[in-house]
Amino acid sequence: MSHDHHDHDSPEYLKKQSKIIWIVGGILFVATGITVGVMDLDLGSRSMNIAFGMLIATIKASLVMLIFMHLKNERGLIYKFLSFTIVFVIGLFVLSYLGFIDPLHSNLISTK
Repeated sequence: MSHDHHDHDSPEYLKKQSKIIWIVGGILFVATGITVGVMDLDLGSRSMNIAFGMLIATIKASLVMLIFMHLKNERGLIYKFLSFTIVFVIGLFVLSYLGFIDPLHSNLISTK
């Protein structure tokens, strides 16, 4: 879908974008409340609470990137960098988890 520069300056376009920004802002506000509420919620284990909180944070970050950073209109190279970042973050989570379940780590904590 191609837009020339004048379409982005039209009052109709700006009004539509303003409405979208307010809706996304409201969603982010509610999602932040839900994230805070997860702290008191018992989903069976602390790990499940953290996983649910991370899911909400991922959704919020995606909305910020797509709407406020205008990445929904980007093509090409930006998605390659974004994909690398996602793989890198998942790798950090996996390494953190592996460090957490390491028996040496458990022995060090229990001796203190």
